[in-house]
Amino acid sequence: MIDRAALTRLTQVELDSFAAAHPLSRELYAKAQRSLVGGVPMPWMMMWAGGFPPYAARAHGASLTDIDGCDYVDLCLADTGAMTGHGPPVVLAAVREQCERGLTTMLPTEDSILVAEELTRRFGMDRWLFTLSATDANRTALRIARQVTGRGKVLVFSYCYHGSVDEAFAVRRPDGSTVSRAGNVGPPVDPALTTVAAEFNDVAALEAALADRSVACVLAEPAMTNMGIILPAGGYHEALREITRDTGTLLIIDETHTLSAGPGGCTAAWDLHPDLVTTGKAIGGGIASGALGLAGEVYEALLAQPEADYEDAGGVGGTLAGNALSLAAMRATLTHVLTADAYARMIPLGPVTRWADVDRHTEVFAEAVQDLLAQS
Repeated sequence: MIDRAALTRLTQVELDSFAAAHPLSRELYAKAQRSLVGGVPMPWMMMWAGGFPPYAARAHGASLTDIDGCDYVDLCLADTGAMTGHGPPVVLAAVREQCERGLTTMLPTEDSILVAEELTRRFGMDRWLFTLSATDANRTALRIARQVTGRGKVLVFSYCYHGSVDEAFAVRRPDGSTVSRAGNVGPPVDPALTTVAAEFNDVAALEAALADRSVACVLAEPAMTNMGIILPAGGYHEALREITRDTGTLLIIDETHTLSAGPGGCTAAWDLHPDLVTTGKAIGGGIASGALGLAGEVYEALLAQPEADYEDAGGVGGTLAGNALSLAAMRATLTHVLTADAYARMIPLGPVTRWADVDRHTEVFAEAVQDLLAQS
């Protein structure tokens, strides 16, 4: 039996210790309650285990320091937004230089061509457009898919990660129906009207869901990353590509997190052949960035529909999309930081085989918790 009262006492000891070590952060958090929603810039910052978040003072490489002078090894790296580390020198230099020349002008810069060419080399997509985040790229990808196929629905996998895309906040119930995810905030319409949810790695369910040809596209991470890491079963991606082609359904691969798999993400590492690719976060080295790649056939279909207003009020793009600062950061990151040599050094450091006896560590941790409870 777990002694809940003892656990509560131990938790309070840790909360008190955290508060004592972070007086300045606690003071700012209290002040922020008067002006910020939940006392934080974004609501997910409310989920801090210590009762309030430490306020950042500076970050460098894989480390950060808060305003109370506490140092941390950053194992989160801004949810891969800082996958390249905090402030790569070459990115900082490019950003400083571009700041002197102008942040945004609504005009193209040469960097946009260089970045698009590099992304084509990595992912194999023929054309690219730029956004401020992968969420923006995914929203645009869904619009394009619905436009060129003439179909209304999107297929996603239960508990997927695609940012704040409305269509992605849906899950499949055991009876096969699609429903809104628990906690979905103010969905504009019932997700069942826009979305078909399926379970990852279930080929039969995927085939059945696409059979009536009402689905414009499948939006998929190559490996699911929102609830731990769920890798594709053997042959799953081959089946996914075959079924989508047979049903005329476009395949969008979201490489936002899985860019960690290699210079071209899982798309290149696993020889995938999507119709569209989206990515963001890491490609800007910490500067707000996103990109959408289109295969040649999709691009030709897009151009073949002149009634679609991609240039003005059709719902694609935004004033700051493709801005000069983001493109300068992307160029520097892709050219000098997220290089093949960097991946060759990084990837071998990751496998679990480098960690000694994971099960034993778990057992030791459980024993330590029981000892603490006994001592309390």
